[in-house]
Amino acid sequence: MAHAAERYPSLNMRHISPHSVRHSTAMHMLQSGVAFSVIALWLGHESMTTTHRYVEADLTMKQNALARLQEPAMEPTRYQPTDR
Repeated sequence: MAHAAERYPSLNMRHISPHSVRHSTAMHMLQSGVAFSVIALWLGHESMTTTHRYVEADLTMKQNALARLQEPAMEPTRYQPTDR
């Protein structure tokens, strides 16, 4: 950390733990399109539920997914039952 802080003095004000590095790496992998199962293996998670927390934490990916959606090509209609 001291070596990195020589080049980036703002690091002196931050607490960077091994967990922070692990979490940041997993988030970068997720944002790069790496499959959840690969990230789970890399992190050593026993359950995909644990890895799924990373997806829930990434609002940018959610916004990007919503931005890719397109308006439906047809007008929505409402069911009108017959008089019978």
